[in-house]
Amino acid sequence: MSDPSAEPLQPLTPDEEALVRALGHVMYVLPRTIDADMVNDRQLPLTEYSALMNLSEAPGRRMRMNELASACHLSLSGMTRTIIRLETQGLVKRERCEEDARGWNAVLTDAGFARLEESWPSHLAAVRRRFLQHFEGFDLAQLARAFRGAGTPGTTD
Repeated sequence: MSDPSAEPLQPLTPDEEALVRALGHVMYVLPRTIDADMVNDRQLPLTEYSALMNLSEAPGRRMRMNELASACHLSLSGMTRTIIRLETQGLVKRERCEEDARGWNAVLTDAGFARLEESWPSHLAAVRRRFLQHFEGFDLAQLARAFRGAGTPGTTD
């Protein structure tokens, strides 16, 4: 799949290599440390928090299961397991999609919204401590744009 007219590949510079390796570390470690902080605070695990957060922002506090899985960066089976755990706690309920009877929606309950609000300070503190404090003095808007573009198919900038 290589283009013979393309310039030959150049090795990464030491700074590029360091950035790529550091980013790999952050992608692996950051969610785990935020999750551990939240669990140690006796709050929701990060996966459950993310599901409730996405539902709280959705119209009618509901999302199709496949859309919620995508928003949370989980497989559909992983999202289903998460929603089942939340459903047994009364934090969400599953309802058949009105558009087609084959699909399911996850719906945030009032108890789920209250639990999300209760867990928010722990999540905020963990995100600030584990991530944002390392970027003081950086242009966060520019950094966010760079992160959004990284790994997106079809983008070159």
